[in-house]
Amino acid sequence: MTHESADDRLAAQLAPGLALLAAVGETGHVTRAAELLGIPQPTASRRLAALADLVGAPLVLPSGRGIRLTGAGRTLAGASTRALATVAAAVRQVREEIDPDTGRVVLGFLHLLGRSLVPSLIRGFRVRHPGIRFTLAQGSRQDMLRAVHEGEIDLAFVAPMPLDDPDLVSRPLADQELVLSVPRSHRFAARARVRAGELEGEELVTLEHGYGLRQITDDLCAAAGFEPRIAFEGQESETVRGLVAAGLGVAILPRARSTASVVEIPLEPAVFRTIGASWSAGERLTPAARVFRDHVCSGETKLGQGFRTPAPDWGP
Repeated sequence: MTHESADDRLAAQLAPGLALLAAVGETGHVTRAAELLGIPQPTASRRLAALADLVGAPLVLPSGRGIRLTGAGRTLAGASTRALATVAAAVRQVREEIDPDTGRVVLGFLHLLGRSLVPSLIRGFRVRHPGIRFTLAQGSRQDMLRAVHEGEIDLAFVAPMPLDDPDLVSRPLADQELVLSVPRSHRFAARARVRAGELEGEELVTLEHGYGLRQITDDLCAAAGFEPRIAFEGQESETVRGLVAAGLGVAILPRARSTASVVEIPLEPAVFRTIGASWSAGERLTPAARVFRDHVCSGETKLGQGFRTPAPDWGP
C-alpha cells in the first residue's frame, strides 16, 4: 500500500471523531466539548482515546482542571475546524437550494455604512424576502476583504472597491461625498470650498492603514504633491470626528452634518467615494446571498440619507 493510500485510509478512520477534537480544542475541556456535541462525557473520552490509538500518539494532555492539545492534536484540530466549516457551508447551500427563502446572508461592511446604507438595503430586501436572516460583521476594508477571501462572509460593502483583485468580483452600490471636517475655530471654517493642496502642513486626524478612508486621504494628498502630516490615527470615524471637535486636527470624512464644534466644508473639486459590493469569484454564492446581491446591485434600491446612485463612469 502506498503512503498516499495509507493516509487516505487513516483520514477516513479519523473523520467521525474530528468534530470532537475540534470541540476539545475550542473548549479545553472534555465535558464541555461533550455538551457542545450532545454526547455523554464517557463517550467523548473513549473517542479521544480511540483517535490517539489510530494516530499512534497522544492528542490531549491534562492541564489544570481541563486538558490541552498536544502538537499532533493541534494540527488535527486545526484541520478539523477548517473541514467542518467547509461541510457546514455545503449543508447550508443544500438547505437553501431546497428553500432559498429561509437562508442566511453573512454581510460585512465598513462601520459608517451601518448608519444608513446597510439598514436601507436590508429593509427593502426583506419586504420581498422576510424569511432570509442576516449575520452582520463590521470592520476595516482590509478585514472585510480578508473575510471574503477566507469564506467567512458572503459579501462585503467596502470603499474603494478592490478592482485589482482577480479573486474578487465587485459592483458599485452608491456614491458618498467626502468633505473636510474642521473645528469651528479653524481658519477654513468660513470657507465655501477647500482644495486638497491647501491641507499641506495641516495636522490630519484619520483612520489607521487598512481602512478605505485612510487610503483615499493618502491618495488625495499624494495627488496634490505632499506627504500628509498625521496627528492622530483611529479605528472608528466617530472617534476621528470627536478629535476634530476637540481641535486636534482636521479630517476627510463622509458628509454628516455640521455641529456646534465641527464644520463640514466641500472639497474642490468635489470628492466622492464609491461604495461597492464584493464577493469571491471562485465560490458560488448560496441562493440567499445571490438573491441579496442581485437586489443591492440592481440600481433600483433605496440607498438611505447621504448616498446617491453611482456615477456611470465608475470603472470596469
